[in-house]
Amino acid sequence: MSQPPVDDLDMLFAFAEEPVGERRAGGAEGWRVLIVDDDADVHRATELALRDVIVEGRQLVFEHAFDSAQAYALLQTHPDTAVMMLDVVMESENAGLELVHRVREELGRQELRIILRTGQPGYAPELETIRRYDINDYKTKAELTRVRLYTSLTVAVRSYRQLHRLEATRRGLEAIIDAGIDLGRLDTIQRFAQGVVMQLCALFDVPPEGLVCAASGHHGRHVVAAAGGYSEYIGKPIDALPDATIRDAIERAFAERRSRSGAGHALYFPVGSIDGVVAYVDVPHDPARLDARLLEVFVMNITAGFDKLMLHQRITDLAYLDMLSKLPNRNAMLRWIAERGEGERVVAFVDIDDFAHINSILDQAFGDQVLLAVASRIERLFGDRARVARIGADVFGILGPPDVVHAAAIDAIFDSAFDVGGFRLRLSASSGFAHCRRDEPGGDHPLRDAAVAAKRAKALSRGSSVYHDAAQAAAARERMLLLSELRDAFDAGCLALAYQPVFELGSGAIVGVEALLRWQRADGSWVPPALFIPLAEESGLIVDIGDWVLRTALAELDGLRALAGPRFGMAINISPAQFREPDFVQRLDAAIRQAGVGHAGVEIELTESMAIENLSFIVDVLAKVRALGVSVAIDDFGTGYSSLSLIRQLPFDRLKIDRSFVNDMASDRSIVELITNLARVLGVRTIAEGIETAEQLATLRELGCDCGQGYLVSPALPADALRAFLHARRAASAATPTALELGQGQYDER
Repeated sequence: MSQPPVDDLDMLFAFAEEPVGERRAGGAEGWRVLIVDDDADVHRATELALRDVIVEGRQLVFEHAFDSAQAYALLQTHPDTAVMMLDVVMESENAGLELVHRVREELGRQELRIILRTGQPGYAPELETIRRYDINDYKTKAELTRVRLYTSLTVAVRSYRQLHRLEATRRGLEAIIDAGIDLGRLDTIQRFAQGVVMQLCALFDVPPEGLVCAASGHHGRHVVAAAGGYSEYIGKPIDALPDATIRDAIERAFAERRSRSGAGHALYFPVGSIDGVVAYVDVPHDPARLDARLLEVFVMNITAGFDKLMLHQRITDLAYLDMLSKLPNRNAMLRWIAERGEGERVVAFVDIDDFAHINSILDQAFGDQVLLAVASRIERLFGDRARVARIGADVFGILGPPDVVHAAAIDAIFDSAFDVGGFRLRLSASSGFAHCRRDEPGGDHPLRDAAVAAKRAKALSRGSSVYHDAAQAAAARERMLLLSELRDAFDAGCLALAYQPVFELGSGAIVGVEALLRWQRADGSWVPPALFIPLAEESGLIVDIGDWVLRTALAELDGLRALAGPRFGMAINISPAQFREPDFVQRLDAAIRQAGVGHAGVEIELTESMAIENLSFIVDVLAKVRALGVSVAIDDFGTGYSSLSLIRQLPFDRLKIDRSFVNDMASDRSIVELITNLARVLGVRTIAEGIETAEQLATLRELGCDCGQGYLVSPALPADALRAFLHARRAASAATPTALELGQGQYDER
């Protein structure tokens, strides 16, 4: 143990005339001590008393500060300061304690040992303050004889050294645990080695230089990690190490399952999941000088870290590895995408065409062989230039720079046939590509974008490639937001119905209305039906909305008939999803009975394209609807499939002429003429949409169309406005038989 000076041990310090701030020998290997006091004599006396003193094998290196600001700056500059000898009262009564607070809280300097000194007898900080800020010692300046000063400083240095070693151990353990997340990559193995070596060298006071070796039945004894000059031996067997002394030390540690000392130190870790781990470092002194308990704790910590790391690796394999192909899986691909690497990156979503057909025609075992053949070729073609994963049953993901991951590179995978189980098999794949932008928030957006692009490619043709379109993706996100808003609006009762009058072209009499769905936002703006109704249909929300429309419109019909007559009709649009519900007919019947309006005069409207999907089902349901006494209209006729054979088989009562054909009558009325003639042949009525001019009305009358809708008479109106319109219409009809020609339709559109 180091000894204090023996002369004048019990005398107070004498103030020598030595310039404050003169540095003593010791350099980087010395213990850095910061003296903080506003009295220059205290600086000189302290340094004089401790000159040439050796503490724990090292000299002292002094720094000087005369106020708290100067001390704070020096501590920022020198993070390796071991001890601060601090005057409590300097520029203010609490300047010293305030500095302690800033050092602990702002700089986070928990290892720094602090010795408080004061020249004011009787002054002492609160005990809670000493405990909270981990103050090492507190003395009045009168108490600090040379021996007491040496004792306090030695205790502080020893405490700092222990804390410093423990902190190095903690940092090393953190490095090992962090490195265990992905052991398969070289840079992670290097970090793993640095973590172990960092801790060992902190214990042995030597530079980071060493090996980490493992012994497993599969790989034998080999170097799994290294630091310093040993790095070139990573992955090699222990026999490849050129130094026989090192080889022997490591082999004997494995064989004897214990640590060994010699020219270096081979530390054995009894890791249970393998045959042990040995870390070797060059130690110039006898490691027996180390505290045995500290070394034991170190071995226990590192062994626990290794065990946890090996377990984590097995869990990682299950979580991030595809068991069939042994490629990384979707989870791994998402992690790669989340890594904000340098340079531009592209992700490819490669979907094998007709793979389900291969499985169904042959068998799943053959399908697995196909997948293995594709996986092998992708790995061979892309090698180390890109990352490859199996992200779905028949889908592979590739991530890399755009000059590596592109359409031509994917095509090259499938240019030649695959040899599978003795068969030569030609395959193709539809692929989608998306860029991984570094400014994009984390998540699976690039992979999803690539998947959407691949779906578009598959819809085009086999073997196609499509790049993600940001504008289309933005539009899709807008649609999702709009759908969410629509759900909220429906739940809150914010949807409404408007009713467009239907009139007879011959007499001008209003004979019914068509119920139309409307959505007005809270800010007063209207969302077009052509925008939100397709979203409701795609999401299935249209079934609930359709039921609400049916009940609401029928409930309104009773009041309208009291105003317009008992034969007044109500036409209601029925969505394909609503019509396909197994109990649609029963629900329709129940809604009519609940409204108490009778079945006659109720009409449902369907698009002709519905019949293409399952004609026999449609015919059966329509027959049941008509059996109730409910009429059926075919909407948008002529804009869809328009098969005469199909139309002849459908049971319906009315054909609706689309507004686009009505608008075109000024230049070509042949389509409308064809539809009206067809209706006469089939024995059904006709109704024209979008009548806006007297000329259109005259032409439709001439062609024999039965009824119409349009702005010439009225746009769709809310229920209250519709009742006012019917009142006015009835009054005008009583006064003037030609009210239809008099522009009774001047209402704002909703």
